[in-house]
Parts: sequence; C-alpha cells; structure tokens
Amino acid sequence: MEPDRQRCGWATSTPEYVTYHDEEWGVPLRGDDALFERLCLEAFQSGLSWITILRKRPAFRAAFAGFAIDGVAEFTPADEERLMADAAIVRNRAKIRAAIGNARAAQALPGGLSELLWSFAPNGSRPRPATLADVPATSAESVAMAKELKRRGFVFVGPTTAYALMQATGMVDDHVADCFRARP
Repeated sequence: MEPDRQRCGWATSTPEYVTYHDEEWGVPLRGDDALFERLCLEAFQSGLSWITILRKRPAFRAAFAGFAIDGVAEFTPADEERLMADAAIVRNRAKIRAAIGNARAAQALPGGLSELLWSFAPNGSRPRPATLADVPATSAESVAMAKELKRRGFVFVGPTTAYALMQATGMVDDHVADCFRARP
C-alpha cells in the first residue's frame, strides 16, 4: 500500500478496503466460478457493509466449496443446516438458499455464467465519475442483467447488486477521475 496515492474515497478507511481497491475492484474478471463467487458475495452483502463480507471471504470460500458452481449445486439440506450453523459466514437462510439455487441456475446456462454476465458490459467509453457522488447505483445494463438473471432462475440479483458486480469485476470502471487506478 502506498499511502500517498489518490484513491476512491470509499477505499481508504481500512487496510482491507485499500488492498481490495488496489488489487481487485474494477479489474476485469472472467471465469464462471470466479464470477459466481463475486455474485454470491454481492448478494450476501445486501443490507450489510462490504467490509463485513471482505473479512468473512476466506470463511465463505471454505464453507461454499471455493464457490465451484458444480460443488455448490450439489449442496443438500444438510449443507444448508451446516451453513446456518457456521458463525464465520453470514447466516441468512434466504441468502444461503440463493447461493445454492444460483449455482444450479448457473449450471443450466448454455454458454456459462461468464459469457452471460459479460454480455451486459457496456460498449464504448463513458464519462469517468469526477466524485463518488457521480457514481450511479444502477445502470440500464445492470437493470437488463438483473432481469435476465431473474428470468433464468437467479435470485438476490437486483439492479443494484448487478451494478456492484459490474463495478467489482471490471465490466464498468467507476474509479473516480483522480484515483490512481482510473484507466485512461
């Protein structure tokens, strides 16, 4: 971490945020299992702070078979109970069921999850946000992504969650203009 670097304002309050911002957020990410992990974590974050999820991410990975789609899709009611008893993760039954159901929905995608999600990445350039106040919570693309995911059986994937996923995985670049990570 270089303390003299300009970063997005949200990324400076904890060392975990700095590392996440500097190394992951906004970096293009592909691969079905990798994107499934991010989709699940964004859903678990709903209603909570992202720092809670970041700090629990190693436990989530252990509890959810490394977010391997095929592994999670095989989870049983006994696995659901195991997860509900795991204090190291967020114990929300609806979100746990969503992760398992979303793994099964991802298995059914003909071209895979990565192909589907990236099909909603906006084409062309758009103005870089000058400040955090200029960063939207949703976009036309995230609304369309959420609608298509829901149509295909996914849950906990509203437009705001979809947009956060797009930001986190580099489908959109919302680093503010004076951030050192802002791509030209």
